[in-house]
Parts: sequence; C-alpha cells; structure tokens
Amino acid sequence: MRTSEERLNQLDARKSELEQLLNDPNVCGTDAFVDLSREYSEILPICDCIEARRSIQGEMIELASLLSDQSEDTDVRVMAEDEFRSAKEKLAELENQLQLLLIPRDAADERNAIIEIRAGTGGGEASLFVSDLYRMYQRFADHQGWKFDPIEVAETEVGGIREAVVGVAGFGVFSQLKYESGVHRVQRVPETESGGRIHTSAATVAVLPEAKEVDVDINDKDLRIDTFRAQGAGGQHVNKTDSAVRITHIPSGIVVSQQDEKSQHKNRAKAMKVLRARIYDAQRTALERERADDRKTQIGTGDRSERIRTYNFPQGRVTDHRINLTLHKLEKVLNGESLEEIIGALIIDDQANKLASLK
Repeated sequence: MRTSEERLNQLDARKSELEQLLNDPNVCGTDAFVDLSREYSEILPICDCIEARRSIQGEMIELASLLSDQSEDTDVRVMAEDEFRSAKEKLAELENQLQLLLIPRDAADERNAIIEIRAGTGGGEASLFVSDLYRMYQRFADHQGWKFDPIEVAETEVGGIREAVVGVAGFGVFSQLKYESGVHRVQRVPETESGGRIHTSAATVAVLPEAKEVDVDINDKDLRIDTFRAQGAGGQHVNKTDSAVRITHIPSGIVVSQQDEKSQHKNRAKAMKVLRARIYDAQRTALERERADDRKTQIGTGDRSERIRTYNFPQGRVTDHRINLTLHKLEKVLNGESLEEIIGALIIDDQANKLASLK
C-alpha cells in the first residue's frame, strides 16, 4: 500500500504550523502549549521519516537518470546499479516504517493501568491461579522498571487470591498490558489430587487505562457511599471500625469496594481511582463499538471456553490462542521474564491487522 502524497504534504504543513505556534510568545505557558507540544512530539518522527523517504526517492531519480545514459562508463553504471538496488531496499524499509507510524494511535497507550484479576471456574484452584497471575504481573512490572501498587487483594483460606486490583505506573504501561485482557486458563494436577488427574481452572484479567479527573465527570449526587467493617479471609473482621468503603455509581451501576487501608479516607481515594478507571473504560468501549461493531469483547464470563491463553503445567507450555503462539517456557513466563515475548508478538500482530485495515 502506497501512502497518499496529499496526506504526507498535510502532515508536513501541520508540522510547520505547530512550530510557528510553539514559538509564539502568546502561546507559551498556556494550556494550549502543552497540547501543541504533545501533538508536535507525535508528528515529528512521522515527518522525519517522510523527509528521509523523499531524500531516497530523489537519489533514485538521479541514479535512474545515470543508468539511462548510455554514454556513461561501464564501471560507473555498475556502481550506479548497486546504489540503486540499495536505495530501493532502503525505500521499502522507510515505506514500512512510515505505514507503522501512520497507524492511528490509541490515546490511552501512554497511560498507567489498573489490572483486575478475578478467579473464574475451578474453585480453590482458580484462586491459586490468580495468585500465579498476580505474581507474574508483579515480576513483569519489576523487569520493566514499573511501579506495582496493590489497591485491593482479597485472599482465600487456601492461600490463593479471590480477587486482586492493582495499579501499575510507568512508561507505556497500558500499551503493553492491554493485551492481557481476557480469560486465562490453567491446566495442572492439584496437590490434593491423589489420582494425578489434570484439572482446568480459569481467571479473568481486565486491564483498564488509568483515568484522570478531567477524563470523567463524576457528580457527587450520582454516588452512593456505604461504609462497613473490613473483613479478612473467611469473613472474619480485621478491625473494629467502619473503614471499608463501597461506592456505587448510580447512573452506570458500577460498584467498587475497598478495604485494604485502615483509613476510611484512603480506602475512599483508592475506590474512586478504580471507579474512575472503570467508567472511563466503559466510555472508551462504547465509543469503539460505535466505530467497529465487530470489536471483540474485552473479557468474558470466566468460563473456560472463553480463553485467550492457556498455561499447561504438565507440558511446561504457554499458548496464546489469539495468535497461535506456543512457548515451552512456562516457568519463565510466570516469572515475568518471557511474558514480554508474548506481548511483543501480540503487538506485531495487532500492527499487521491495523495496516491491513488501512488498505
């Protein structure tokens, strides 16, 4: 697919316009300056690629003219043929690079993320699997140099986790973790299984872009806030004050509970952070569905059949069913080391699909 020259000219013109605006004393220091700077930083690598592409095209025109001149020395013509072939290869590389740069970006890619992991089918085994996923994301965040901040972790009596909500902060967090949304399935022999039979359990993972206050307008009158005593595993009370908070957003029906902090104020702040992210994600999803009716749903019901990835312990393998990728590196994936390999393959596949849709 060749890129429209008209579109490239428009980008060049916009770059020049932005440079003039950013140098305008009346714009510096204003809110508009921040937005213009962000747009300029996004458009600059595209325009640099356009310039490099046009430079190569100019060289090829000169070389083609040289090759068509029959009066030229044979050695010069051979050298020109080699340079033309090399320039043609470079042009193809720049064309591909330009296509990738022109793919519409997800505005939320550079945001921090909130990960929600919940046990699905499989009882106690499912909660143990949630613990595995929780540790996997924690270690992956460590490898990436991201901050991993548990917001709410509901443990079970068998040592698993029924539900976990975590904030992850760092550069490009959502752009990578968003591919983890879906149902994850595990196949292994439980420690309590004397017959050696393989059991299958599932957990759902939802990755939401962290929302800013300006993204979501939440009216206090639309909120119902209940307080209660925090409880530990098995339902036992862990303190004697009503520090736990449950916030219901009445218009959307979204409910968020938070009890990890001893302070009601801190629990409320954390709950509002999660609520804001869920509302923002719901708004994004609704908008994307309007643009593409066939968009896949982010997460399912937790049923084993709605899987995106399977972790098979007996065979030591991990399979991502969306791209038919299998790695025999189960321990490394769960240790956060090889998860980047899966996410990288998913990003490449996503880019290829987006490029195909632009044709």
